[in-house]
Amino acid sequence: MNCLQLSMFSDCLAFPSPANPKFHHFTNYNNHKPNTLSTKPLIISSSCCCCYTHKEHRKRSNEEGEGEGDASRVNPALVVTRTQNARSMATVLRLSPSPPILEPSFSNSNSNSNRDDERERLLSLPPPPTFPGSVSSQRARSTTPCDGNGDLASISLSEGAETSQNNDSNMSSMVMLSQALEIRREATSQLLKEAMKAAKFSITYSENLTSHMAGFVDHILIEAASMKNCSPSNSPFSARVKSCLNNSGVVPLIRWLKHNSLTYPQIGKIISLSAGNLETLKTLVEWLKSIYVRGRSIGVVLAKEEVILNRNTNELDDIIHYLETNGVRRDWTGFVISRCPKILSFTMEELKSRVNFYLELGMDEKDFGTMVFDYPKALGFFSLEEMNSKVNYLKEFGLGMEDVGRLLAFKPQLMGCGIEERWKPLVKYFYYLGICRDGMKRILTMKPMIFCVDLESTIAPKVQFLQDIGVREDAIGSALVKFPPLLTYSLYKKIRPVVIFLITKAGVPRKDIGKVIGLEPQLLGCSIAGKLDVNVKYFLSLGIPFQSLGEMIVDFPMLLRYNLDVLRPKYRYLRRIMVRALRDLIEFPRFFSYSLENRIIPRHKILVENRINFKLRYMLVSPDSEFNKRVEAALDRRRRFESGSMSHTNHNSISSKEVTVSDSPEMITCSSE
Repeated sequence: MNCLQLSMFSDCLAFPSPANPKFHHFTNYNNHKPNTLSTKPLIISSSCCCCYTHKEHRKRSNEEGEGEGDASRVNPALVVTRTQNARSMATVLRLSPSPPILEPSFSNSNSNSNRDDERERLLSLPPPPTFPGSVSSQRARSTTPCDGNGDLASISLSEGAETSQNNDSNMSSMVMLSQALEIRREATSQLLKEAMKAAKFSITYSENLTSHMAGFVDHILIEAASMKNCSPSNSPFSARVKSCLNNSGVVPLIRWLKHNSLTYPQIGKIISLSAGNLETLKTLVEWLKSIYVRGRSIGVVLAKEEVILNRNTNELDDIIHYLETNGVRRDWTGFVISRCPKILSFTMEELKSRVNFYLELGMDEKDFGTMVFDYPKALGFFSLEEMNSKVNYLKEFGLGMEDVGRLLAFKPQLMGCGIEERWKPLVKYFYYLGICRDGMKRILTMKPMIFCVDLESTIAPKVQFLQDIGVREDAIGSALVKFPPLLTYSLYKKIRPVVIFLITKAGVPRKDIGKVIGLEPQLLGCSIAGKLDVNVKYFLSLGIPFQSLGEMIVDFPMLLRYNLDVLRPKYRYLRRIMVRALRDLIEFPRFFSYSLENRIIPRHKILVENRINFKLRYMLVSPDSEFNKRVEAALDRRRRFESGSMSHTNHNSISSKEVTVSDSPEMITCSSE
């Protein structure tokens, strides 16, 4: 235990003895008699224990008394006497931070003189400079006179003051200056809150707004400090702060900005960035409203681009006028500036170079205006080097300059995609699926949004789903090239429900669903309620069995994509004019894919005129030249049959499975394996 702890310990436990007020005695029960008190001095040495029992205390006291001979030989400063018993002594020692273990020290003339000299030197040191409101540690000084034996408490405090005085004076000065500055800043913030409360702002709003106006508070603090020497009278700091707040007009401006739907973080930031020039700030807000920037977008524009606060409104008018001359309508400028405030920070040279970059790609004013409206960042967010690198990469797909211009006009969001982060991994993935460069070009031109979506979270799960339902590996790439929008559909809201509908409602076997999707991926883009369910109900209403309908869809998946306006006339003609059975339609569902006016009716007339009949497959699939040859061959076989001169050789040349003689000699049915 050091000297300071010992002095505190002595102050807490000492009680003056009636016999000798200069000494303190320790009271204990002598021979377990409650009325017998022992007032013999107790000397705490290094051999003492923290917890004393009654017997140990009495024994140690007797031994020390015999060893020392006389109490006058003991240093009185190290004597701890008490009028309590040993049990209370042990309790206090146990509760102390560290046990009071002191080595016995005997006074001598040299030690006392050195101690007095050191104490006088410490007390003679000048106090550190202070000022009103500062927080500084005061030097501890003893209020009691120091006798010849010395005072442990005063000596210990003096030693602490000497240690503190040895610290770096510059660091202390900086700390005190920082503390004083914080006090003044807090006082300025409090005066600002009071001014806002006086203007009927709520307490919560005032505190929240003030917490975002640190820059403005410092500006008021500096201005109030500069008024100290300029004011005619030595006015207090608070009066100068109030004067600065009233002259700045910040409270009415806050109310006006709040009326224009700006949030308190936006208000605090733009006021702090304005550097006290609040009139210019209000003028700039009015100008933004004139170009149709509304509500909180005003705060977004001013908070994101600090350069705008330092620009003249005439320069900003020139920027808006130049955009209008290149296709950006006046009523679009508010939306454009709200989405990309950086446009207002460009000089006219920078803006012209960016506009010419897109015009050189073959865009006209209309395309450029719509592109800027759809994606304002394409004009003002990226550097010219980055824009050139993206255009050059798109050309590697086989696109020309004008093709790239049309592509960017249609989907300007491509400019927001990184080459290394998004495009190159996607191209490698397409190569893995077997898609060549021409296929990628088709995907890029048909659905450029695919090059803007995330590969791992959007494209890869859909490809994995196609593999899970049975689509062949070599068919997945062709399906994606055939129908690129498939990669932009929701897997759980669009693709999976269509697959489930085809299996459960359309009769498609589970083992054939991969074949259906691979042949006709456009089915995944059809509406279930508006297209698929309507067609399925129509075919079932014709008397087609549920299982047969599934087989028809497997054979011709496009069957479910036709409109009813196309299906009904063809079916009526098949049943009423051609007088064909429903079984013919089930065997050849592609009948609905041929034109009624250009293919079905003309060929049916030829068959009727020549009194022959073909199955629907041979009637419609072959081109006109092959169809005419087939008709001539059928007529020749019929003539030979009627004349009875059909030889055995001719009979072998035409299989019996291909030519059958009907009950009527005028009709010959030609079938096919």
